[in-house]
Order: sequence, then C-alpha cells, then structure tokens
Amino acid sequence: MKTGIIIPCYNEEKRLNVTAFLDFIQTENEFHLCFVNDGSKDNTIAVLKEIQETNPYKISVIDVKKNAGKAAAVRAGARYLHSRGDIEFIGFIDADLSTDFKDFNGLLKTLKTNGRLSMVFGSRAKNASKGIEKNAMRALFSKIVKLLVFFILRLPIEDTQCGAKVFRANIVPVLFNQTFFSRWLFDVEMFLRMKKYFGKSEISQKIYEQPLERWVHMEDSKLGIKDSLEIPYRLVSIWFNYSVFQNINNITTDKVYEPIVEVYGTPTIALAA
Repeated sequence: MKTGIIIPCYNEEKRLNVTAFLDFIQTENEFHLCFVNDGSKDNTIAVLKEIQETNPYKISVIDVKKNAGKAAAVRAGARYLHSRGDIEFIGFIDADLSTDFKDFNGLLKTLKTNGRLSMVFGSRAKNASKGIEKNAMRALFSKIVKLLVFFILRLPIEDTQCGAKVFRANIVPVLFNQTFFSRWLFDVEMFLRMKKYFGKSEISQKIYEQPLERWVHMEDSKLGIKDSLEIPYRLVSIWFNYSVFQNINNITTDKVYEPIVEVYGTPTIALAA
C-alpha cells in the first residue's frame, strides 16, 4: 500500500520545480504523485503530461477542464486516489514546494506511528522554527483569520491553512463526498466535517498539528488581494452554513456543478469531481 500526494496546480508552467518532483518519485517506491491541473490558462497541463509520461505507474494527472479552485482540485485528487485501491494514506502539498518532502515525510511518520490519529497537518505557527519565513503583513492578517477560525471550530488549532496535510484514505468519504462551500478555505470545512463525524470529545484524539521545519512564502501567490480581503466574510459564511444548517448535505456551495475532469495515469478511470 502506498501514500498518494496530491499537488493542485493552477498556472504553474513556469514555476513548477519539475526536477524536484522527478528526483523524489524516482527514488521513492512507496509514493504516488497525483498532479491536478485546475483549469490553468497557461501550458501547465502539457508540463504535467510530460512529467506523468516519465513514470506512468507512479504519477497520475487529473485535468479539471474549468478552473474550480483549490478545494475542488484537492477533492478530485483525493477521490481518485481513494478509488485506486492501492493507497493507504493521502496528503497534499503546494505545487511551489513551500513545504518540502522532508517535512511531508515527517507528517506521514507521525500518522503511521499513531493508530488513533486520522490526520496530521503542518503548522507554520505552532512552535515555529527559524526556517519559517512570512512577511509582517501576512503574519498580522493570519492572526485575524486565526481568531475567526477558532470561533468557528472551537478547536486549539494554530494554523488550519497550511498547505501540507496527510490523512488516512478511509476518511476520504467523510471529507470529500460532498462539494465544499469555499474554493480556498476548505481546510476549515475539513475540520468541521471531522468534528461532526467523530464528535466534539473524540476529534482532539484524531488530529495532530505538527510544527514544520521549513516553509517559505512565495510572492507569486494565486490568492489575490481581493480574495484575501474576502476571507473574513467567507469564514463567517462557512460558520453560518455549518452552524445554522448543521447538516452538511444542505450546504450551499460556491460552485453547484461537478467539474468535468480527465485522468491520465494507471489505472485510467472515469471520474466526476
């Protein structure tokens, strides 16, 4: 059984570190890379196909035909990897490798060695090391978002939005059967879904926040200023949907359609994201 790593990609043609990904997968036999092209407007899909062709048994590419956001990309990747039957653990990292494979392996090791845990996620805030680089404005904004997230989750989580998480494949139906309300803040929704599934008293035994040794903020962020300013509103909307409606099956999503996707890899399957 392997660990699947989802790498959501949007307009990554020029900054994707192809060599780093190829070097990793050529030397690691217990991993499967799953790149998800989120309707990129540049030549990202062609780059990803070239990567996949170098090692078709260890690399898959999912092409979401129309940009649907990181939430939909990760969801498509998780559902595909869960359907394969040879994946025991699933995680995701950012395409710019702001969190590297060493830290990801650290998260995975913690999950594997603690049978009670269902998810381990990286943190840029908890006991932050000197390897965490973040500009001052981003740090201030993060503190504001953190307060809102704590109000929503009521869980002692320092950093919900770190783009490095790993979980057991058997909780994919819990996390990803339903579409997400938000295109970008889906991490908060993942924790809400786990809290609802496991219960308030049990959830703290199922998740673990692990400090990262290294994380570097890349200036070419896909989250624009307008998107950032909308985060507080989006968080309040998430709280309203999950708290007022309570049943996640009744949540109104940003995108009501199921994105059309195509999968390149082995096995090749028909998939609705």
